[in-house]
Amino acid sequence: MKKRKIAILSVGIIIVALLLEASILKYVNDKNAYQTSKVLVDRVITVLNKNDESRDELIGSLKDDYIVRAKAVSYIVDAKPQVEYDVEELQKIAKLMSIDEIHLIDEKGYIYSGSVPKYFGYSFDSGEQIGYFKPMLNDKSLTMCQDVTPNTSEGKKMMYAITWNEDGTKMIQIGIEPTRLLKEIKQNKVSTVVADMPVYKGMEIFAADAETKVIEGATDDSKRGEKLDAIGISSEQIDKNQVVVKHVKIDGKHCRCMMRRDDSYIVAVTVEDSVYLQGTLLAILIVGTYLVLATCWMMYMLSKVIKERVEKEKLLYTSNTDELTKCFNRHAYEKDINDLELNAEWIYISMDLNGLKHVNDSYGHAAGDELICAAADCMKNSFSEYGKVYRIGGDEFVVITKNIGRFEEVLRNFERSVEEWHGKYVDSMTVSYGYVFSSEKKWNSVYDIAKAADKRMYESKANFYCEKERDRRK
Repeated sequence: MKKRKIAILSVGIIIVALLLEASILKYVNDKNAYQTSKVLVDRVITVLNKNDESRDELIGSLKDDYIVRAKAVSYIVDAKPQVEYDVEELQKIAKLMSIDEIHLIDEKGYIYSGSVPKYFGYSFDSGEQIGYFKPMLNDKSLTMCQDVTPNTSEGKKMMYAITWNEDGTKMIQIGIEPTRLLKEIKQNKVSTVVADMPVYKGMEIFAADAETKVIEGATDDSKRGEKLDAIGISSEQIDKNQVVVKHVKIDGKHCRCMMRRDDSYIVAVTVEDSVYLQGTLLAILIVGTYLVLATCWMMYMLSKVIKERVEKEKLLYTSNTDELTKCFNRHAYEKDINDLELNAEWIYISMDLNGLKHVNDSYGHAAGDELICAAADCMKNSFSEYGKVYRIGGDEFVVITKNIGRFEEVLRNFERSVEEWHGKYVDSMTVSYGYVFSSEKKWNSVYDIAKAADKRMYESKANFYCEKERDRRK
């Protein structure tokens, strides 16, 4: 008797659970169908009522928009000068601003940075398309936007807008491929608008003239030309901009219909009632149980994989990263330097802070740490794009970069960033350095190159202290 009661109770619980699940599923489906229908109705109404602008008017509006975006990028680059040479950051800004390309152009008209490195080195003299912006060189108050034109590098149809930054030291140019925007011109036909709307099985969209009630566009093209009432949708007593939900019968199928009317159109979205009735409680139970079990197992396995991967990456990062500066540490340096090839072209730069001991003794180790971190940041901002920065000792750093054609420019940028730095505890800093090209001569080992760079660095440091002593005596 007791077992029978338990069995009956278990069956009852299962039935209640299945009914509850079915009710929840129906509620969710109804709500999703309502929201989807409303979004579609609103979207169709919005698109149908877009102004029928000509191509020239659209291009004109695009130009204004693109110039605004170019100025916005200029403000971002000025506000965050560290992104000026950071390709990845500039690519993120481009994605954020919904543009395809960002180019930073110097006062002579050369592209020196941007989100597309393959365009570096192009100038206003490189071709007819980019040459269009030459007037910018003579008037820093100008902003320009080009019509759709094949670009100089690939012949890809683009629109470019350009502006000077606020202090007039560089130009910011953005590029957008406007093809997807120009397609909006073709969307002035009701049939095209409705045909392009996403629908799922059992759903239909109808767009009719507000006065004649004649269907001008429908997902079922055979309904075009008929009146709404003729197919089973009553459009009477629908106020302007009012959303109405009613039950209708179309082609013998019972449907839920959502309608909205404005001055020009009546838009209706129908969903067959059978959509809600598909499947059985058993199928729902099986699928639900399977999904729960599968999800639990997948989450368990995924959590294990992620945990192992995070621990591995954390260990690798910790073992190769200097804790204070977040540069690569000596362990990473020793590993990487042994992998360098003498017949390859690269540059070894030995760097050393000047006066760190004096700063530590005079202002404390917090000031010394500030100086070390500031020097490391200057090095990473200048050289990370081209190689790696290592801290191999207290105030000793090494930079190993590929043999870049713009090395002198990058080095000057580094010197400028060091000269312009001011800290909380220390007003300024100086860094002595010496660099050696792997291609200078035939070397016996990588360590000979390192020694040569160290020697040049110490010569630079000696010159610095001699000059400082002469300045002190004046």
